Amino acid sequence: MTDFTPLQALGPIAPFRAEGEPSLADYLAHYGLAPLLTEQVGLYVGYVDAQRYQLWSQVWSPAEPIGTAFVVHGYFDHLGLYRHLLERLLERRWRVVLWDLPGHGLSSGKRACIDDFAHYGECLHALQEQLNARGLAPRPWLGIGQSTGAAILATDALSRPDEERWSGLALLAPLVRPCGWPQAGWLHTLVGPFVETLPRRFGANSTDAEFATFLREHDPLQPGHLSLNWVSAMRRWMPQLLALPSSDLPTLILQGEQDLTVDWEWNLTVLERKFPNARIHRHPDARHHLVNEAEPIRTTLFAALDEFLAELEPGLSTIAQEPLSRC
Repeated sequence: MTDFTPLQALGPIAPFRAEGEPSLADYLAHYGLAPLLTEQVGLYVGYVDAQRYQLWSQVWSPAEPIGTAFVVHGYFDHLGLYRHLLERLLERRWRVVLWDLPGHGLSSGKRACIDDFAHYGECLHALQEQLNARGLAPRPWLGIGQSTGAAILATDALSRPDEERWSGLALLAPLVRPCGWPQAGWLHTLVGPFVETLPRRFGANSTDAEFATFLREHDPLQPGHLSLNWVSAMRRWMPQLLALPSSDLPTLILQGEQDLTVDWEWNLTVLERKFPNARIHRHPDARHHLVNEAEPIRTTLFAALDEFLAELEPGLSTIAQEPLSRC
């Protein structure tokens, strides 16, 4: 299997050059990102220093972006899996910031582990501040998160109601608590003090069989274990989210009704209270990994995302920025 760990030696985020690091070109090709590099699309790639962690990051941009979309992936994921969403956002003229969470993909940190969910928010803020200071993240800002990524964005928005950081959020299969949590919570209480990790089981989280096979057999950046330290951090985070005040922020929630990863019915009840203006779109056949569902389902979900973005975009001014470097 391809080894991308040499990329961890790359320096700070910088313009991508096609004639540069060959392993980077291999990485982009392996995850289907290379075809998105055109004369109209530029790319910065490399690491952002978030003090506790070094975050593998990419900034993709059309020539005249209308704003910046920060995409936050889910647990066990990494940014290389978000090609379909990236392509859709570029078509709509959003600059797109993708980054690997700590302990995921090519970012630093113990694999699939976190000591405190607050560290995710710290990383997001460090990323935004540094990219903004370099002129790489023009406002307005849109947040799009899958599962744990949705939890990170929701927590950030609810925790900072007066800062107006976000123009809108799109929460995909958002995590509030996982499926079967009442029973799993008791199990965690019993075994958590004695076991650090559990072997990962690759569940059927998408109806796209080719994607599922890729995760199991061809993705070298997939963690092989569930960290019980991560579960402990999630368990401490859940009541913190429930205690936060509500927000009127424009929000879209996409949810599959065949999702066996999160307790989606309970989660939607919570999020409807937290985001009373939320538009909720449920798909009867979709599972958990919504950005990599089979094409017919993904087309329907992205149409709902398009409709949500179309209502946000008329109020956004075209932002005159120097285009990002192109290959």
